Amino acid sequence: MEDQGRNSSFRILIVDDEKDLVDLLSYNLEKEGYAVLRAYDGEEALKTIRSRKPDLILLDLMLPGIQGMEICKIVRKTPETATLPIIMLTARGEEVDRIVGLEMGADDYVTKPFSVRELLARVRAVLRRYEAAPTEDRKTIRYGDLFIDHDAHEVTLAGRKVALSPTEFRLLWFLARTPGRVFTREILLDRVWGDDTFVEPRTVDVHIRRLRAQIEPDLSTPRFVLTVRGVGYKFAEGTE
Repeated sequence: MEDQGRNSSFRILIVDDEKDLVDLLSYNLEKEGYAVLRAYDGEEALKTIRSRKPDLILLDLMLPGIQGMEICKIVRKTPETATLPIIMLTARGEEVDRIVGLEMGADDYVTKPFSVRELLARVRAVLRRYEAAPTEDRKTIRYGDLFIDHDAHEVTLAGRKVALSPTEFRLLWFLARTPGRVFTREILLDRVWGDDTFVEPRTVDVHIRRLRAQIEPDLSTPRFVLTVRGVGYKFAEGTE
């Protein structure tokens, strides 16, 4: 069990209209030491987010009134909550829904029915990721023998300078800033290439391959830039 003294500093908001499920999740989260907030519809959820400022949201996709996707969009567009971790809960398991949820800014996606143990593990993982996330003014990142210097625009691997194109460098920096978080190709195109350049989603795959060719010692088993099948890419966790 996680250390309850440490977990008690985290407030988790559960947003779901299934009272039995909310009760079950509340019981297990509180047993782990988390403080739990509850909301049963979209309007109540937004009020709670504004007034109580939770540390993580477990957000059902299908809600009375304001839908989960819209709540996620509002949270991400509001400066005070833009980085608030969100795990989506939904009975819809199609790949397109999973991708849309991630594109809207969800950090993870759990399909009902799910095991409480799995959900707790995902909650811990997302909170660890956000605790470890670099601040906006961080200019260097080190993961094992990979070192990235933002201001110098340099990357070294085991002391050897790596030659990357400007786009490859931006792609690596963007992924490495939030290790473990999965990004779809569309998000990477928007955040790395920007809105002014028209490129196809598969362009991301080409740049990922080029980037890996420069930084991965073994292309058959990448250490740093990982593929999440059917969704996108992420930078490995736990390599610092």
